[in-house]
Amino acid sequence: MTQQNTSLRQLILAALFAALLAVAGQFSIPVGPAPITLQTLIVLLSGLLLGPRYGPLSIIVFIALAGIGLPILSGGSGGVGTLFGPTGGFIFSWPIASFAIGMLVRWVAKRGEVKFWHLIGVNLLGGSIIIFGIGVPWLLISTGLPFTMNSLTKTWFIFIPGDLAKVLLSALIAISLYRVDRRFHPAEKK
Repeated sequence: MTQQNTSLRQLILAALFAALLAVAGQFSIPVGPAPITLQTLIVLLSGLLLGPRYGPLSIIVFIALAGIGLPILSGGSGGVGTLFGPTGGFIFSWPIASFAIGMLVRWVAKRGEVKFWHLIGVNLLGGSIIIFGIGVPWLLISTGLPFTMNSLTKTWFIFIPGDLAKVLLSALIAISLYRVDRRFHPAEKK
């Protein structure tokens, strides 16, 4: 496959992932100040499958579309006000997490065979820690909640079981796709 075809394929996949993020946001479970969605799963997969360039690009496109008012955020919301609202820290952390995951999985691939447990570690380090590390403080500050154990229980701890499931599921999907289509493998990314 030529470089031009590869770039076109990656751009199409980035657009697909932006669309997947929009669809994943429509199915949300309201719990406290931030809903549970499948968007984190798509963010993790974007880094694992699209790499450090096109993974974040897909999310930046999604954020730009949400910023101009398309109702693609959780629960069908959109607009600048929503982006800078209580859940904005999570949303703005997504391209950073996707980039970190893409870089980490590429680093792992350069050192040998990529295994399922490698992807779990990459998702936790590059994904969950970054997303929660930016999202939770933003949420607490924007809602005026104090940094207490009770606030952390409502804004962080409640999401851990679901996020661990997303970490495992995205690792399983990625390792399966690496085996089926070598073009998804991080060693193939430029």
